[in-house]
Amino acid sequence: MSTSFASALTAAQEAAGAQHYPQGALYVVATPIGNLADITLRALYVLQLADHVACEDTRHTQQMLRAYGLDKSGSQLLAVHQHNEAERSAQVIDLLQQGKRVVYVSDAGTPGVSDPGARLCAAVQTAGLRSIPLPGASSVTTAISVAGIVSPDAQGFLFAGFLPTKSAERSTVIDQLALEPRAVVLLEAPHRIEELAKALAVLGDRPVTLAREISKQFEQITTHAASALQAWLQSDSQHSRGEFVVVIHPATQSDEHDPKEQQILQLLLAELPMKVAVRLTAQITGGARNRLYDMALALKSNSDDENTEEE
Repeated sequence: MSTSFASALTAAQEAAGAQHYPQGALYVVATPIGNLADITLRALYVLQLADHVACEDTRHTQQMLRAYGLDKSGSQLLAVHQHNEAERSAQVIDLLQQGKRVVYVSDAGTPGVSDPGARLCAAVQTAGLRSIPLPGASSVTTAISVAGIVSPDAQGFLFAGFLPTKSAERSTVIDQLALEPRAVVLLEAPHRIEELAKALAVLGDRPVTLAREISKQFEQITTHAASALQAWLQSDSQHSRGEFVVVIHPATQSDEHDPKEQQILQLLLAELPMKVAVRLTAQITGGARNRLYDMALALKSNSDDENTEEE
């Protein structure tokens, strides 16, 4: 049994123990995204109190619980993940109807945010039972808090999660997101981050913040022009490691992506050499030639990817 969090468990009892925790309720608990110390006192108390812990991965959750010095038997853990969430929701509802307190945790962060949990909560609500959220760690809001988003004309942000993995579908979504006046937050895995960076290059000078390994030992947060992301990732093999949160900053008048501009460039690229297509697009639209050249490179790269997929 771990002693590292013994004082935290005592503090959790003192700080959160007086609150009422109804039986027959689902407790949706946010857990750390890296650093185990980012758990809340109320989360520790509710995890102690739980009759059952439904979780994305029972082995991962058992390891986390033991790190906190919490002892739950294997029979108290219930695997509820994206492949069985609808089926297992009925089992959770049955436990709640018996008056049990059930906690749900994903592998990291806040459940239901690009993680399982949403279907479970919907099923619990449909059954007329209660879901109680316990706030905590979230990679999305953590990255936004340090991205330095300054845009008085575009309040808030759009969370888009993981983009499609196929190049053509991803490019279509990026074209749509380019018109979004607010900041856009994406998530990406290390083995796909370079492909995402290549696709985002069409946004030209628009700032993009990459946050990787948030709260972990090798945390790194950096901001670059969209057209420079791929070069930065390739400059050091370490830059592509870890889970990523990608924050696309709101467009300014100088870097705003015009879909008509891209359409003209695409049409000219189909018939003319790249330099000629870029020069004519700049003359027609008044766009900056350097930005249009970066866009042309990205469009050509994406087109090559699509042709490779078709082959």
